[in-house]
Amino acid sequence: MKKILILFCLLLGLTQSILMASYVSNGEKVTITIKGVPQSEQAAINGEYVVSDGGLLYMPMLTDGIKASGSSSSNVARRIEAAYKGAKIYANPRITIITTKDNLELEQTMKKNNEYVTVAGHVKRPGPVQYNQGMSIYDAVASAGDSTAFGAMNRVQLLRNGKRSLYNLKKDVHRTYKVKPGDTITVPEKNFLGQ
Repeated sequence: MKKILILFCLLLGLTQSILMASYVSNGEKVTITIKGVPQSEQAAINGEYVVSDGGLLYMPMLTDGIKASGSSSSNVARRIEAAYKGAKIYANPRITIITTKDNLELEQTMKKNNEYVTVAGHVKRPGPVQYNQGMSIYDAVASAGDSTAFGAMNRVQLLRNGKRSLYNLKKDVHRTYKVKPGDTITVPEKNFLGQ
């Protein structure tokens, strides 16, 4: 049955969200928001909650705890919605739960997306370029639009942690040198010999 469900999800393109679902744990802090209820009542429910040692979440206006531990955040959200509907408190609540793990994953993704390499000097688009895992010095210069007609690709400078190194990007061995986030690459101007 599980294989059929996975196949079905593949067909719908939902596999990534299922595989990445985070599971709620005892003692974990979760952020809960509710929609589909009067705005004046949202403030009473929206906020941070801690899953009890018994694995339950206790929500305003509900007398019983909601089983949370060991379930995905979306399953817990559906249980809370069902509890509010069953208690005839709200007709159509829509709950969103963000777990501590979700926040960490979001922070890591944002950090990864905010990693840059600065490319300066005689390139077509000087400035920061998005760092990608495995990026080479040549890739970084290419991401900045490549060198201008006046750029000396045989004397490209890399500044990392205060240390300056020179690379000849006309040689394959230098083109593949890996850069790191925070590196500064400078393509200098060609000299009077055109080098």
